[in-house]
Amino acid sequence: MTTEKPQAKDDKDEPKVETKEEPKPAAKEEPKPAAETVSRIGRAEAIIRRNVLWSLGAGVVPIPFVDTLAVSGVQIKMLAELSELYEVGFKEDAAKKVVGALLSSLGGTALGAAIGASFAKLIPGVGTALGIVTVPLIAGAFTHATGKVFMMHFESGGTLLDFDPQAMRAYFKQEFEKAKETVAKVQEEERAKSGKAS
Repeated sequence: MTTEKPQAKDDKDEPKVETKEEPKPAAKEEPKPAAETVSRIGRAEAIIRRNVLWSLGAGVVPIPFVDTLAVSGVQIKMLAELSELYEVGFKEDAAKKVVGALLSSLGGTALGAAIGASFAKLIPGVGTALGIVTVPLIAGAFTHATGKVFMMHFESGGTLLDFDPQAMRAYFKQEFEKAKETVAKVQEEERAKSGKAS
């Protein structure tokens, strides 16, 4: 009779062990999202930097308006890459409208400078040099600011379709002004790298 009682107790102990093991894996999974967010921000910043470099190259194209189209293409590509990273839907038409709305939010002075610098490429010598210096800087700054605004928007759970350019106007202008300095530094770094390579 004494041998039967311990067997019954063993059967009761087994389910208790199973319930104690269940909470442990859940506790281990909690820290992962913070690490994923950090690496996602790093990847988003890498996407932005890579596309700023592409914009700098597109801005050097010597033909007016072709340079602008090339820069627009780079920005659409960047938004597609950021949308994929943040797993939000991407529609090219919506991206084009948003990029146009952000560009118009810069105001007449910045737009006039960009268009004037692009047209200056038609003037041999000084005009070409001016256009090749100015257009890439403006294109790179615009691309950088667009990327930063969308990174913040996507991080907060937004999508391309619910992006409101009017609400982001002030923040975008602020990012554009900061981006001019950032892009100038990127240009210097790239020149230094190409100087070392040759």
